[in-house]
Amino acid sequence: MLSVAVEEARKGYAEGGIPIGAALFGADGTLLGSGHNRRVQDGDPSMHAETAAFRAAGRQRTYRGTTMVTTLSPCWYCSGLVRQFGISRLIVGEARTFQGQHEWLAEHGVEVELVDDPECVALMTRFIEERPELWNEDIGVD
Repeated sequence: MLSVAVEEARKGYAEGGIPIGAALFGADGTLLGSGHNRRVQDGDPSMHAETAAFRAAGRQRTYRGTTMVTTLSPCWYCSGLVRQFGISRLIVGEARTFQGQHEWLAEHGVEVELVDDPECVALMTRFIEERPELWNEDIGVD
């Protein structure tokens, strides 16, 4: 599952954007949708990777039993999406470069798996070194 999100992150990086990818899987493991952070490409501050994957999945009758997979620990905005729609499980590629809200989600009943994937860490570390101003913009640091 993580490989789908990693491939999306690579696409975002290749497009000159922020290399964060995500995918939403059904309870049976079927890929419902995937996407990557497109804030730069679309000029849309709300187009985070989890949002892109969620939108690509389209309308579902329920999100119970689904799994959101993301290369980076989700921010408050994306964590809110997981809570709002009752996504049951979250797989996080890494939380070293950004300590998002995966622990908050776990405290509120979401099953969370933190993988600490070396490729996810390396991709974000490289990006942060290359584009610190864009990274700071993305995480809301002035």
